[in-house]
Amino acid sequence: MDLELLIGAGLLAISAVSFASAVVVPLLPSEARAAKRHQALVGQHQAAERVQTVSRREQVAKSLKEIEDKETKARASLELRLTQAGLSVSKGQFYAFSAIAGALAGLFGFLASGSGLIACGLAFAAGLGLPRWLVAYLRKRRMARFIIELPNALDVIVRGIRSGLPVGDCMRVIAREAQEPVKGEFRALVEAQALGISLGDAVARLYERMPVPEANFFAIVVGIQQKSGGNLSEALGNLSRVLRDRRKMADKVQAMSMEAKASAAIIASLPFIVAFLAYLTSPDYISLLWTSQIGQLALAGSALWMIIGVVVMSRMIRFDI
Repeated sequence: MDLELLIGAGLLAISAVSFASAVVVPLLPSEARAAKRHQALVGQHQAAERVQTVSRREQVAKSLKEIEDKETKARASLELRLTQAGLSVSKGQFYAFSAIAGALAGLFGFLASGSGLIACGLAFAAGLGLPRWLVAYLRKRRMARFIIELPNALDVIVRGIRSGLPVGDCMRVIAREAQEPVKGEFRALVEAQALGISLGDAVARLYERMPVPEANFFAIVVGIQQKSGGNLSEALGNLSRVLRDRRKMADKVQAMSMEAKASAAIIASLPFIVAFLAYLTSPDYISLLWTSQIGQLALAGSALWMIIGVVVMSRMIRFDI
């Protein structure tokens, strides 16, 4: 019985001491001042974190705004499109080649058909349409190669930074050993830095020469890192993974849409195949389409609806990633 009383008294004493330390001690003048000082320090730290977060958010928003303003600029000039296509010709040379191609096509059409209208049509197509289509094709192909090779270049930068190399040396390695067109674009970037241009401005110029979303992402990451700091190797490593995932998704979408593209190609080619077979079997029957006025109107209307159908089908099976 005495032992139980002793244990109960000890527990009561421990409870009293704990209550006093939790309630009475903070009410003392020195303890109250220490608690207030601690709360003030915690509040200052939280306020500094909020200010830093807001400042970083403002810097990111400003960088995105600058890049968005660059995207909304006027259409690229002819010289820039020639550069983006990888052609080392001037604007005057391009116009001279276009004029020569148009003159030769018009002369060939006039000698072959004897019709001035056909000759003018061929000259117009060869002088204005064909050269610009060729530049657009080469430009698109070069951009596709750049998109494929850019993640490898980013991996080189990441490994170089983690091994202790400066960013400039990593870019020089890419400018020497990478595949085209990444090699040429990074060579221009290194040369711009050698002239005193900052890394952020040089990367922004890279996006101007190669206007693809991947180059835009690269410019955003470098610009934000320069303005707000951070681990550049980690950011570029994440960007490299994102670019590869985008490429995988684009390939997957292309593979899934191949059936629709094949169906569209078959449907678009059927009228021409049927017309050719009808001409082989019954030339007098099919020749009414271009010998009579009603047939010519029917051909014009059919061509118009064919063009509309091809455009609609191409937009239905085209996906932007």
